Amino acid sequence: MTAVTIIGGGLAGCEAAWYLAERGVQVTLYEMRPTLSSPAHTSPNLAELVCSNSLKSDSLDTAAGLLKAELRHYGSMLMAVAEECKVPAGSALAVDRELFALKATQKIESHPNIKVVREEITTLPEGLAIIACGPLASNAISESIQAVTGGGLAFVDAISPVISADSIDFNIGYFAGRYDKGGDDYLNLPLSKEQYNSFYDALVSAETVKAHEFEDVSVFERCMPIEVIASRGKETLLYGPMRPVGLRDPRTGEVPFAVVQLRLENQERTAFNIVGFQTKMTMPAQKRVLQMIPGLENAEFLRYGTIHRNTYIDAPTHLNSNLSLKSLPNIFMAGQITGVEGYLESMASGMIAAMQICATEPVEFSPFTAFGALQRHTRGEFGDTYLPGNFHFGMLPPLEKRVKKKADRKAEYSKRAMEVLA
Repeated sequence: MTAVTIIGGGLAGCEAAWYLAERGVQVTLYEMRPTLSSPAHTSPNLAELVCSNSLKSDSLDTAAGLLKAELRHYGSMLMAVAEECKVPAGSALAVDRELFALKATQKIESHPNIKVVREEITTLPEGLAIIACGPLASNAISESIQAVTGGGLAFVDAISPVISADSIDFNIGYFAGRYDKGGDDYLNLPLSKEQYNSFYDALVSAETVKAHEFEDVSVFERCMPIEVIASRGKETLLYGPMRPVGLRDPRTGEVPFAVVQLRLENQERTAFNIVGFQTKMTMPAQKRVLQMIPGLENAEFLRYGTIHRNTYIDAPTHLNSNLSLKSLPNIFMAGQITGVEGYLESMASGMIAAMQICATEPVEFSPFTAFGALQRHTRGEFGDTYLPGNFHFGMLPPLEKRVKKKADRKAEYSKRAMEVLA
């Protein structure tokens, strides 16, 4: 097979590069960092996780668990790296994000069939290529993509803050998983009704980042900034990131009025991120408001929450079913720029694009699988308006038999998918 050029060293680009290289294809992987960086990246390493450090649940009664199982089935390099870098997170797979990116970079750079070039690519290649430059692509390559797709769509994404462990008052909180599921890997900081009300009032009145490029742009629901959630009603947070249900305080035997959960950020246990607290508050506002949370009065912020713009193409209009551009069939698209949303979905998209290149005929995935659902999503089969989306069980065909219990029903979806793969 002829050599393949990959633009973008994120999750999709790395997964695609590894899949191709393992099959003897010579790959040149272009990554613009560190020469040119994006507003969300902080290091020159490949496969950097810019939002949460969680790859979600490993349980097969969850959509993320099924998607990870399928990635492992197809030999995902990044899933193997994640296992090496995991940190305690109950039933979820969370990683030390710095170690994860470092190990992924080392594996990619040491592969004999992969050449990594640290250089910005400003135009689409003429040969066989995968464009996996992500939703934060440089202006130059974005313009080249827009020239062949007639423009792009956009939405706003946000990132949670990271707190130094030695600045947290652990006496305030307690370690527990929701409903005691998956161990006690989350630090829970309880709030009384009075504390919650004070925090809420400060949150909804806090100063936020004013950036013209984000105006008139939709917010992706699953990365909703905490203050946007709060603006929808005073009790909204109590059904979202501050939901106390299933988090009984072992010291009192009672469920608090509200809870803020912290998850380990690294293997050294020196940092925690605030779960679900993506934000567009200014840095001074973040410090003032978040230090109102019991236990975080002296919090030291290792990374403040940020907001950035994500762009994606109208995949159903511009892509063939094998992820190649209709106007340039030698160019394949992969990752979040295609309109899949999430770490796992990006990995899968990169692998799917690589599979399509290796195949003599377009690969058609079973609709019973997560990979098949993502393929159908980029075809626009789940709605008239194309929007970024995560994989969920609602994208799979109904079960042949009726299963009453929700968890059992989800497990049955996964069982069926794995039987198809087997």
